[in-house]
Parts: sequence; C-alpha cells; structure tokens
Amino acid sequence: MITMDAETRGLLRVALGIFDLPEPVLEERMRTAHAAGTPAIWLEELILSSVLFVGYPRALVAAGVFRRIEPDRAEGGEPSQYEGWREWLARGEATCRIIYGRHYEALRHNLRALHPALDTWMIVDGYGKTVSRPGLDLARRELCAVAMLIPQDAPRQLLSHLKGAINAGAGPEAADSLVALAARQGLPEARLAVADQLWRELRNSLTHD
Repeated sequence: MITMDAETRGLLRVALGIFDLPEPVLEERMRTAHAAGTPAIWLEELILSSVLFVGYPRALVAAGVFRRIEPDRAEGGEPSQYEGWREWLARGEATCRIIYGRHYEALRHNLRALHPALDTWMIVDGYGKTVSRPGLDLARRELCAVAMLIPQDAPRQLLSHLKGAINAGAGPEAADSLVALAARQGLPEARLAVADQLWRELRNSLTHD
C-alpha cells in the first residue's frame, strides 16, 4: 500500500501538471516537490515515463524544467542499451501482466488487431524499457500514469491505469487521495467528473468482489 506522504503528493502534483501546465507553474510544482523531499530519481523517472502518456514534446518541456532545478542526473536510474531488448521484452510482459491482470491476454489480442507494431512497442518500449525501470516503484508509477491521464480525454486508458494502480499494490486509499488531490489543482471540471465517476465505479466493484 502507498502512503500519501508529502513526497508522494509532490510527485503526483507534478504528474497532474505535465500534460499542459505552463512552464513556470510546472517549475513551481517541481521545486515544491523537491523541497518536500520528493527524491530526484522519482521526478526523473516520472518525466521519462511521461513520454508514454503525454508524448515527447511535453516530456522534453518537463525535462528542461527539471534540469533547471536538478542539473545532474539522479543516481539509481538505468541506461537505455538497446542490446538489452530481449530483457525489456521479458520484463515488459511480466509488468504488463501485473497491471492488467486477467485482462492481459485480451489486451494483447486487441492491440495486435489494431496493428502488430503497437503490441510490440507497448510491451518492449512501453512496459519493458520504460515502466519496468528501477528508481520508482510500480505502484507509484501507475498512480503517476493515472495523474497524467486525468487531464486528458482518454477515459478507457484512465480506467485501465486506475485498475493497474490497484493491481500494482497502490491501494484504494491512495487512489482516493489522488482523485481528491486532482480536484484541488484547477483541472477542467469535465475531466475531474470523469475521473471521479470511473474511480467510484471501480472502487464499488472492488468492495463487491
């Protein structure tokens, strides 16, 4: 279970803003998180993961902002050696199974139907190369994924990663706290309403399983 301590709240406030906050506001959130004790490696890994959820343009913006705060690369990360793609494939499959649980096989089938390349990229580059990196535990990574998706019009992916956060061990209370935190960040009401509804329905289903 994830404790919603100051370090984790700081991390998630940054994640909630990566999609579209102006640089000065994003920098303020990063500085606040840094001052609250959020490890530099957590923020660095969030930024690397953000490539999957907000795209390279916003990830590069976030990386540039972070380097103004922390000029040196954090310790505890992992280099991207493409010779290790077979390891990425194996750990990507394992991580994806944790996140999607009994829906894993259906997910792979549906992605291959859309395009086989999407399936390969998701497992190798997404879950293997990126999500399975050391430096940030899987439960917090999934909470960050949820936070990055809340401001976007992507309800299916948002629900998948809400489930993923639970499957990864974040705990319902952490998801409760994240949805409540999002409501205090000035996000569009329509996006907050979708996140709140999806989480309420999922939480209700958890109590009846």
